[in-house]
Amino acid sequence: MIRTQTATALCLVTMMMSACGLAGGTGIVSREQAAAREGQAAGSETGGYVEPAADAAPASAAVPAGASQSAGAILQGGAQTVAALDTTTAEEKAAAAAPASGGGIIGTTVASLGDATEGGFWLKTPLVDAPAKGRVVNPENGKSANVDLQPLAGGGAGSQISLAAMQTLGLSVTDLPELEVWRN
Repeated sequence: MIRTQTATALCLVTMMMSACGLAGGTGIVSREQAAAREGQAAGSETGGYVEPAADAAPASAAVPAGASQSAGAILQGGAQTVAALDTTTAEEKAAAAAPASGGGIIGTTVASLGDATEGGFWLKTPLVDAPAKGRVVNPENGKSANVDLQPLAGGGAGSQISLAAMQTLGLSVTDLPELEVWRN
């Protein structure tokens, strides 16, 4: 039993080291090798940049053939900006920011950014059991946004908010604001 656990742990450590680029002689080196590399870096004209080995695969080789362009960007560490993910029009933004009246407050919730690729103005929250129209208010600055209230699958205490709604409320994508939720 202990041999099996030890062998399993050894395999897992080896796989993690390989995934991190620490196996195969490319990451862990002896002190002599490290000193030699530092000497090469200090003496080079590139200010410490060490050229990759000639047998190293080019970055484009890391993307599987047939992968989409966006998948390639993700696999190669490419990032998308908030502006690129926000697909709402100026008219939609104006409609969401327009003052709404009526309805009543149904509660407060801490909200985090939901799926940034899902467009529109919405709040997925455990405060509603069925889809409804409503609005969210940021009590910190008084800004509000008209949203589609959607039940949050799996329940929980927090909510997920769309990127467009977060921007209308004057929030950063990393904020975890406490918002007032109103049903129209």
